Amino acid sequence: MDDLSVEMADVMAERRRLIALAYRLLGTLEEAEDAVQETYLRWYRLSGDERAAIDNPQGWLTRVASRVCLDVLKSARARREQYVGPWLPEPLPFDALSPGGTGPVDPADRITLDDTISTALLVILDAMTPAERVAFVLHDVFALPFPDIATVVGRTPAAVRQLATAARRKVATHRETVAPVEQHDAVVRAFSAAVSGGDLGALTALLDPSVVLRSDGGGVVSAAINPVTGADRVARFVLGVMVKRPGWELVERPTADGLGFVWRTGDAVMGVINVKVVAGLVTDVWMVVNPGKLSSWTA
Repeated sequence: MDDLSVEMADVMAERRRLIALAYRLLGTLEEAEDAVQETYLRWYRLSGDERAAIDNPQGWLTRVASRVCLDVLKSARARREQYVGPWLPEPLPFDALSPGGTGPVDPADRITLDDTISTALLVILDAMTPAERVAFVLHDVFALPFPDIATVVGRTPAAVRQLATAARRKVATHRETVAPVEQHDAVVRAFSAAVSGGDLGALTALLDPSVVLRSDGGGVVSAAINPVTGADRVARFVLGVMVKRPGWELVERPTADGLGFVWRTGDAVMGVINVKVVAGLVTDVWMVVNPGKLSSWTA
């Protein structure tokens, strides 16, 4: 194998890690793949001498991919204003992406890795400033040093440290309130039983009085245009959806949030539902029915 083939193989071996990074920064696989594609284009636009002068291709690819994602994040708020209905991160199956590559995930690391692709945490990340999100993901998930992150966001290392600290506080608040996996899964199973049985009272009893349901159809399929709030309204909305779609089956599936659901008709996945459980009650329901965000479930 010649030197160019070795270089290409080494660079392409980074693709999965770069997509894992970009997904955590952008929240959808499509945008992540586009960002990684742009990163590779910039690499191959370099001259042979320019590539030879790069001592650490992995570090170069990481920094460039992060800058591409940062630019996307800065324009995301304007694009979201034109999005039909609530925008939600793309849900992924359990262990779909890990920062380290394609190998098996050590069970001791699973909670940390899965948490970073959970809908609950991605919603928190989406509310951060672009610089906070980049600082947190690059440092706390991918272990990049602050000086390297500083070159991405255009701040001093000290400023980047402050960004990461602020982001970490927001994430810590979420992690302190979210239910343990065992409690989460027990509530989800009770939720499933209540929905499948059409039991309004049982379902309402599982919902926090201030529960919020967000439904992401992206203007492609029918979904609630505005968030649905309150236990009674959310319960009636969920049961109403099931009544209107009698051919859809609610199936439990492991997700990064714990147990979740896929809505399925035959072999086709029509939607994914994740919930957040706090103190034994559901505080958030996230329904993604936008077909563009279901590719990892239907492949």
